[in-house]
Amino acid sequence: MQGGDDSFYRDYLCNFAAKTNNNVVKKLLFALFSFGVVVNSFAQEKTKYRVIAIGSYNCENFFDTDDDTAKKDEDFTPKGAYGYTDEVYRQKAHNIATVIQKMGTSVTPEGAAIVGLVEVENDHVLQTLVTQPELAARHYKYVWFPTADERGISTAMLYNPKYFSVLSAQPVRVPLETLGQKRSTRDVLYVCGILAGDTVHVLVNHWPSKSGGEAASEPGRRLAASVNRRIIDSVQKTNPDAKILLMGDLNDNPDAESVTEVLEAKKNVEKLRQTDIYNPWINMHKKGLGTECYRDEWHLIDQIMISGAFVNNRNDKWKYYNAAIFNDDMLVNKIGKDKGRPHRSFTIAQVWDNGYSDHFPVLMYFISK
Repeated sequence: MQGGDDSFYRDYLCNFAAKTNNNVVKKLLFALFSFGVVVNSFAQEKTKYRVIAIGSYNCENFFDTDDDTAKKDEDFTPKGAYGYTDEVYRQKAHNIATVIQKMGTSVTPEGAAIVGLVEVENDHVLQTLVTQPELAARHYKYVWFPTADERGISTAMLYNPKYFSVLSAQPVRVPLETLGQKRSTRDVLYVCGILAGDTVHVLVNHWPSKSGGEAASEPGRRLAASVNRRIIDSVQKTNPDAKILLMGDLNDNPDAESVTEVLEAKKNVEKLRQTDIYNPWINMHKKGLGTECYRDEWHLIDQIMISGAFVNNRNDKWKYYNAAIFNDDMLVNKIGKDKGRPHRSFTIAQVWDNGYSDHFPVLMYFISK
């Protein structure tokens, strides 16, 4: 089903639980390493908190080895340009699983409850991923839909069923043909569910790339942003206190007009309204931090944004705590001209380098009493 007007989005809205007392967390001093119970000490009291991690990761061309004749995926086959054999595919799955296994474990040992994934080909690679030894004990499930992208790559969402249950899920189309473009792009994956007692809406994105030049490709990313904005507006029209997560590879930095003007994302939490969108990556980008290095310049194109309801937390459930780039030492190149950059799967010469991705993942943490 394709997105178009507000009635489409309303069909997939979820009912929210009634509001409870408005108790605001005063000051968190430290988060110890347990999702279940985290003890925090204040001056004259002790308060117990839970911590949960949400992540987003561009897996960099996570294909299987089969040639889908309807897609341009032949480079990632045994006879293709990358020599993508079964052995390489299995190692790629292992490497991605190793990253996801470690994401967020410095705060909560069970890792991320939700991970938005970018550049995955199909449910076959997702099934391979969740059954890897590194992840099998968490029993991750996933949400995925086919895509109109000519290469066949799409977005997906992993979730730990111990902490998240799906109420509804749907792909929402980004209609590039309205801009006169023939090439299709990735859908927005829209999932609504219950995150450890709190109803949340998740939008997983992979916006059009800058192929052909930044200026020429900008309208496509603005259109993708507007599709997200329409979903958000529809959700918040029904419930202004809706908790919304927007994540993925936006192919735009946090200060791009698609983010600051179309999505109207804010960089500060002060005076943030329930229906505003908060983007902590704007200030990080100003400090020179990034998730991808292209032509010797760092870009922070992988982001997670949240509605103001996560900051103000009127229902006294999951409240925003902080955000971080997951640039674990194992993900960083140690030698050569790419030293300090993400250790990608293949070299520029298309030779398997036993790496992970050309992007660092990002994480966001939330707390609840």
